[in-house]
Amino acid sequence: VQLQASGGGLVQAGGSLRLSCAASGRTISRYVMGWFRQAPGKEREFVAAISRGAGLAIDADAVKGRFTISRDNGKNALYLQMNSLKFEDTAVYYCAAGSTWSVVRENYDYWGQGTLVTVSS
Repeated sequence: VQLQASGGGLVQAGGSLRLSCAASGRTISRYVMGWFRQAPGKEREFVAAISRGAGLAIDADAVKGRFTISRDNGKNALYLQMNSLKFEDTAVYYCAAGSTWSVVRENYDYWGQGTLVTVSS
């Protein structure tokens, strides 16, 4: 499956953005989907994951209550709604697909190219 993330940009602290991840090649319904992010000089970290049927979702503590992951298997798309953005949310955001329910990046097999989110303070 090929993944293409989009929707990043420059936003002021307290603002909102919605990231999208368009999939092609295979239906995402067969995959656990996740979002990860990588800030400058830091390792790529888990943000959120959602199960195949969207019945289960998990968020990292740093984004809990502010970010919401969702998916539309019919549109072969994954989303991340980001509200109340903070300066420390600045990073390149990646969507990923895997076969195992996991928050560990090594368990995801397919990755999008990333979209940059910059939050100004």
